[in-house]
Amino acid sequence: MKHTTPRLLLALLAVLVGTGSNAQGLRISPQIGVSRANLPPTPAGPRQADHIVAVVNSEPITNVEVRTRLVRIEQQLAQQGGVMPPRDVLAQQVLERLIGEKAQLQLARDTGLKVDDGAIDQAEQNVARQNEIDVTELRRRLESDGISPASFRAQLRDQLTLSRLREREVEPRVRVTDQDVDQFIQEQKGIGSATDMVLDLGQVLIAVPEGATAAQVAERQARAQQVLARAQAGEDFAKLAREMSDAPGAASDGGQMGSREADRYPALFVDAVKAVPPGGIAALVRSGAGFHVLKVLEKRQADMPGISVTQTRARHILLRVSAQMPESQARERLLDFKKRIETGKADFAELAREFSQDGSARDGGDLGWTNPGMFVPEFEDVLSSLRPGELSAPLVSRFGVHLIQLQERRQAILTEREQREIARNLLREKKLDEAYVEWARDVRGRAYVELRDPPQ
Repeated sequence: MKHTTPRLLLALLAVLVGTGSNAQGLRISPQIGVSRANLPPTPAGPRQADHIVAVVNSEPITNVEVRTRLVRIEQQLAQQGGVMPPRDVLAQQVLERLIGEKAQLQLARDTGLKVDDGAIDQAEQNVARQNEIDVTELRRRLESDGISPASFRAQLRDQLTLSRLREREVEPRVRVTDQDVDQFIQEQKGIGSATDMVLDLGQVLIAVPEGATAAQVAERQARAQQVLARAQAGEDFAKLAREMSDAPGAASDGGQMGSREADRYPALFVDAVKAVPPGGIAALVRSGAGFHVLKVLEKRQADMPGISVTQTRARHILLRVSAQMPESQARERLLDFKKRIETGKADFAELAREFSQDGSARDGGDLGWTNPGMFVPEFEDVLSSLRPGELSAPLVSRFGVHLIQLQERRQAILTEREQREIARNLLREKKLDEAYVEWARDVRGRAYVELRDPPQ
């Protein structure tokens, strides 16, 4: 039931703008306003003639698909005051993302992975609730910006399908042993004051394909050395990243990786910039992904966060989905349980003991006190939105369908064991990032892709 990566169920902005998730998963603030000011604008200007720009395993990607996503990203960048990358560079990255998504969605379909309408309803309700409006108002605001409810639900379905596919295909590949945790903790200690440091790094990645020949590695290294020399000579780093980087999203973010505590960056990045002042360029870094040119955009001491966290105590009833208990039936049954509990006709703990198909059943569904990020993203997201005593709507996860009740919240001091678990979580998240990049590259590589006329 528990999971170590604190990611959200749905990145609404990624759905609406159409950028999808990055290699680091779906990470975005849950409070995203749905209004004309925040929704991506409807593409403006005359509609260009449509044509096929690529074929992925016999399924076409059209010029209109690329242009619609491209225009929305451009207009969002303009709203945010961002520097606009060259349009041809951004268009190529959009096309590559569409190719990758198409190949992954085909894999999901071919392997029988489906998302039913009930899960789409739930996701739509979650988006509305996160933005403190109801579904009717959500749809009204979307339609006012040119996004039909059917189109929005189709995007939700694709995003949930991709999320479930990645959970199924990528997460089983990652294992974190006690030895891994020991080594990780030792590495962090070796960084010195890294845990007290906040870094914002810019990156240009020159990717090295898996199984590359010595000649290919040498060519990529030479290219990276050229980028390093240009950066050291004072060229605009964001422009270099947009033009040269193979990192996902580089065309739109200028290679900026974001301000975060140092232990949220790979240890080799932190080691490389340890002695580099803000504004400086680090020596070339080699990783499994390729060659990295790093610029220190910000480096400062963080306020000591302490070891106090907000813990939650919750209980749930889990019904596992099977041929005998399809998802829709499990959802209806839990809705009935919810009504009976809320009207005082049934006791949550008694229902959990009798019906829950989880190890917590014997404890009346009690999951005990837990730290943030200990559950799968969709469970964590719903739990964080509940008030003490409140029951959730039936929630679908890869384990089945849940009915959740938040019992209490409290501030607590982490024990040494809990701090070790946090280290395990951080390490697992980094390994998931690496495994996802490798898996996505493999799916893309196995697809037949025919590139035709470039997007216009």
